[in-house]
Amino acid sequence: MGKKGKKEKKGRGAEKTAAKMEKKVSKRSRKEEEDLEALIAHFQTLDARRTQVVETPCSPPSPRLNASLSAHPEKDELILFGGEYFNGQKTLLYNELYTYSIRKDAWTKVDIPNPPPRRCAHQAVAVPQGGGQLWIFGGEFASPDGEQFYHYRDLWVLHLATKTWEQVRDYIYYNDVYTFDLDTSTWTKLSPSGTGPTPRSGCQMSVTPQGSIVIYGGYSKQRVRKDVDRGTQHGDMFLLKPEEGREGRWAWTRINPSGAKPSPRSGFSVAAAPNHQTLLFGGVCDEEEEESLQGDFLNDLYFYDPARNRWFAGQLKGPKAEKRRRRRGKRAEPGTADKQEVEGPGAPEPLEVVREVVSEAGTVVTIKQVLAAPSSAGRPASDDDEDSPDEAGVPTVEPSPRSNAMLAVKHGRLYLYGGMFEAGDRQVTLSDLYCLDLHKMDAWTALVEADPENQEWLEETDSEEDSDEVEGAEGGGEDDEDDEEEEEEDN
Repeated sequence: MGKKGKKEKKGRGAEKTAAKMEKKVSKRSRKEEEDLEALIAHFQTLDARRTQVVETPCSPPSPRLNASLSAHPEKDELILFGGEYFNGQKTLLYNELYTYSIRKDAWTKVDIPNPPPRRCAHQAVAVPQGGGQLWIFGGEFASPDGEQFYHYRDLWVLHLATKTWEQVRDYIYYNDVYTFDLDTSTWTKLSPSGTGPTPRSGCQMSVTPQGSIVIYGGYSKQRVRKDVDRGTQHGDMFLLKPEEGREGRWAWTRINPSGAKPSPRSGFSVAAAPNHQTLLFGGVCDEEEEESLQGDFLNDLYFYDPARNRWFAGQLKGPKAEKRRRRRGKRAEPGTADKQEVEGPGAPEPLEVVREVVSEAGTVVTIKQVLAAPSSAGRPASDDDEDSPDEAGVPTVEPSPRSNAMLAVKHGRLYLYGGMFEAGDRQVTLSDLYCLDLHKMDAWTALVEADPENQEWLEETDSEEDSDEVEGAEGGGEDDEDDEEEEEEDN
């Protein structure tokens, strides 16, 4: 027993040592990356002192490797950018720009404000568009001792005609359409006639009984002025329809459905509902300012009927048992409804539920949910609602506002799983599951409720190190002796 206990103890010690080493390496890597980012920021501060373009004839550039050398698309010139040099003790990185005149056999150093950070081993290509452009992507930055490395994934363009650098935002929106043939397993790009949706993300597609495709909503950004973008929530709707008598040919048509339309949004979810209708749930509407972005998350429900080209708001009727009880109450007291209608104070109001949950990491998450009153849950207010569950203190069961939820319909029931919402700077990812009978449309059923305490959110703090110190202060006995021995071995 004694030997076996020692073996198990040694096994646990090895596992602890491996875990500690992994934590140390991870912490060291984060520290090294932060040090490199600080060094890059320092060099960018120095580069920011340049306020005008200065072209200076010079001798050939200093020795270097992993720079880029590109042919000017309009002139008999070569363009040299960046590179690195190691002198045996120190690694030097460059973001200098040189031009070489082939005819004159002469070099010129070109200092331009706001250049890309210093780098080597990047990719560069020169194109004739816009009077000539030099595009720079990615590359590497190294610490002076050559032991630490930082890899870029940014994109820059040098406008050769105006001699200005511009960092290009790394988002590109598309509006192209492809089909996939299940028999031949091949993709084909379509070229529909007509005017289709503008390029966007976050839109959704659904299929009509006639084989057409409906596109709704989405989000895109546009440049309003230099370095300032403005987001757009799309609420338009398009139909992609096969052309009659022309196999393989499609046409775009913009449609304007009637009825209760959803507000512009993105990140919503759709599913195929019974009777060939399209169901839409939730999403987010971003309220965007120049320096801030705040999302208004939604949990409303809509149906689109392609046969009538009409939107309908999803209206929940409430449990049947409650309705029967309310009708009996009405028959017993025939004058109650008129009396309440005159007095007016008994109208139910939305119920706001606020919960604060402290996670294991010590982060406080505030979850605020506005639960709709019976009159606002999709059915008109009436004298039948005097004994509603909300007035009796029973909150309505429904999914909280969210975006990017997963929807599926089976046997006439809508199942909703997960999604996310934002609480301050924190993103809360959900794992709850709800069900709604689409034939009865009475009430949501919570199959799995959300547990915010299971949320993991990692902050850039030293909480791990602090927790280790607390554990060491509270511990005792043989495990502490093992830890001390392992620390001595680590040292």
